[in-house]
Amino acid sequence: WHQKFPQSEKARGEPARLNQPRRTLAGKKKRSKRKESDAIYIYKVLKQVHPDTGISSKAMSIMNSFVNDVFERIATESSRLAHYNKKSTISSREIQTAIRLLLPGELAKHAVSEGTKAVTKYTSSK
Repeated sequence: WHQKFPQSEKARGEPARLNQPRRTLAGKKKRSKRKESDAIYIYKVLKQVHPDTGISSKAMSIMNSFVNDVFERIATESSRLAHYNKKSTISSREIQTAIRLLLPGELAKHAVSEGTKAVTKYTSSK
């Protein structure tokens, strides 16, 4: 039984290696994997709207989760719409329709107008 389930480091009296940096075979410190976040963009928008207001890291984490959730919902709905219409490409039309389906009333109207404005600005700059 002990061969199949060896004692943990703690049970053997060895020090825990929780906070030690991971090392490669060459003995070099291993970098922790980068976590992608929309925090800098959320912060920039906050400063545009309320220049003198700050945000805690917990609130930023919540905002980041919210942005990722909405993005995922729009992507999923857009993908579904493209599939229904036998298209292999998600265009701005699918995204616009997905937004109209996902967001309520006035919020959808504002999102569509801002999206259209962004696409127009992008195409005119090319």
